[in-house]
Amino acid sequence: MVRNPPSAALVERFASIVGAANALTEPAAIEPYTLEHRGRYGGRTGLVLRPGSVAEVSAILATASETMTAIVPQSGNTGLVGGQVPDDSGSEVVLALDRMRTIRAVDAAGFTLTAEAGVILADIHAAAEAVDRLFPLSLGSEGSCRVGGNVSTNAGGTAVLSYGSMRDLVLGLEVVLADGRVWNGLSGLRKDNTGYDLKQLFIGGEGTLGVVTAATLKLFPRPKGLAVALVGVPSPEAALALFGAARERARQDLTGYELMPRIALDFVFRHIPGTRDPLASLHPWYVLVEVSSGRNQEDADATLEGLLGEGYEAGHVLDAAIARSLAEGHALWRIRHAISEAQKPEGGSIKHDVSVPVADVPAFLAEATAAVLALIPDARPVPFGHLGDGNIHFNISQPVGGDREAFLARWAQVNETVHAIVGRYRGSIAAEHGIGRAKRDLLPGVEGDVAMAMMRGIKAALDPKGVLNPGRVL
Repeated sequence: MVRNPPSAALVERFASIVGAANALTEPAAIEPYTLEHRGRYGGRTGLVLRPGSVAEVSAILATASETMTAIVPQSGNTGLVGGQVPDDSGSEVVLALDRMRTIRAVDAAGFTLTAEAGVILADIHAAAEAVDRLFPLSLGSEGSCRVGGNVSTNAGGTAVLSYGSMRDLVLGLEVVLADGRVWNGLSGLRKDNTGYDLKQLFIGGEGTLGVVTAATLKLFPRPKGLAVALVGVPSPEAALALFGAARERARQDLTGYELMPRIALDFVFRHIPGTRDPLASLHPWYVLVEVSSGRNQEDADATLEGLLGEGYEAGHVLDAAIARSLAEGHALWRIRHAISEAQKPEGGSIKHDVSVPVADVPAFLAEATAAVLALIPDARPVPFGHLGDGNIHFNISQPVGGDREAFLARWAQVNETVHAIVGRYRGSIAAEHGIGRAKRDLLPGVEGDVAMAMMRGIKAALDPKGVLNPGRVL
């Protein structure tokens, strides 16, 4: 559908809803909302609206529906697949929820927290901690990503192994539909079988079905003990064997299990100030292991040390650095969280957010690495991620001294090669980052006709005029 940029009169109508100060039209003010932080996706818009309430979001969408104006919802603008920024047409209006930053309720007894879409994830952590509770979603961008985006992309992160993704952490939602109607589904109930589970339509919906304005989230007891170690291992196969032993020994207390190759650590130590290698020797692969305990610190320590001793005897552990304080634990986690940032100074990086069955991760890594090097012999694969749930960020850095643009021009070719291998393992080409614009055209090839028809039917039912995030996902 061809759309025209909003007229001056329409801009004035929108501005009357949010106030002139929150209807941005100056290029300098608009720019931060038009480009995602990696610089791969961006576009143009003449208007960014920053509502401060659900009523204002409702009025904006009612006006958009009436005038057939395309709306791009945006929370923290930390998405990685281009779903939250406008296209190049100049016709789309950005709906930024960054002013909606109220934590409406914290129920320590009921283990719930209700927050508006613009609340930063780190502030959710702090609010939960203030009442001796835990909200477990943990991401590298937690200091800037926001609740609305976390919900709309079904954010995963490093704690999925024990607590699940955002889909498992949401009890209820408040959503403004495409025509401006407000659905108040902010329930804190654990059991509710009154009809379809409507909230699941919007979790992972990437703003194409409705605008999430608030969420009721699950809280958990805070661990009484936390033990973290960076472990050198000889291979992904050894990492997988150690993971099996960790699950048996720690069970639900295994709250983190991350796989990293040596090259990833080299990048971090080279480019991230304040990081250092805690091990005396170099190893080909590493895992970051976190064990939590609901009892005490001694229990967490004993579980982790027992696991590492068992792994050393089996030949799965080469060496390990165990954090002896909370600060040391944070330093080990910083190594893992800094990998993406550390890749940037190394030049262009072709990225994949994929998942395969956990048991197939070593075979996938071997096959995908060989296939990429057959295409670009001097490329530098940097696969890392959440081994415990099968989600690997299969990134490839450009050859040393190579031409960045020439390397990135092969993005589609490399994606096709890696995704074909993922398909053979019956995996997913979008494990936790979503579809957005980046993978929209790939979706029909992996979902099939029946699934695509159901998705299009849902979209048509909830957004018949196609005003919400058009061209994303579908």
